Amino acid sequence: MQRSARHGNGKIGSANGAAANALFANGLYFSDTRSRIYTENKTMARILIADDDELIAELASEVLIDVGHACGWVTNADDAWEVAHKRRPDLLLLDQDMPGMTGVTLLRKLRGSAQFYDLPVVMFTAMGGAQDEAQAIYAGAQDYIRKPFDPSLLITRVARVLAKREGRPRHIDLKTSVMREAGLLRERNEATQRFL
Repeated sequence: MQRSARHGNGKIGSANGAAANALFANGLYFSDTRSRIYTENKTMARILIADDDELIAELASEVLIDVGHACGWVTNADDAWEVAHKRRPDLLLLDQDMPGMTGVTLLRKLRGSAQFYDLPVVMFTAMGGAQDEAQAIYAGAQDYIRKPFDPSLLITRVARVLAKREGRPRHIDLKTSVMREAGLLRERNEATQRFL
């Protein structure tokens, strides 16, 4: 059973091994059969991993595929930005120190974007990186994981970040979000919507 397919510098995996059949349709990097697959009351997430260390990226991908997520990885921040635009992931695992555009720079770019301001990000940091961890949180990451990582810790942290988004839409555009928080947007109830 093939577990992953190669594209450029990265690899894409699928929980059910059908990656080769569904990937890259219309230039997308994730399976387009369904956005989410429900198994055992857990939601499969599309996770993008951006790490210049291919060993770390592939290990993280395999661990997350084994628990039911669809994963793909790229080796630089520019490719991560491109992939995210083609098909928005549910979560981004981002290496803090990549050559070229760093993970922190990409994270700031994501947080400044109307399209990705709310994308959950977990940052990979260096082994002795208390300062790196603080920088990751300050830049807008929801969590961090020190490298090398314990697979069970990775699974737990990813599950925790995804659980915080449970029941919320994948993305609300920035203008709608600001208007809701300011109380300027009234939600229509179902009865009103039926007549309109």
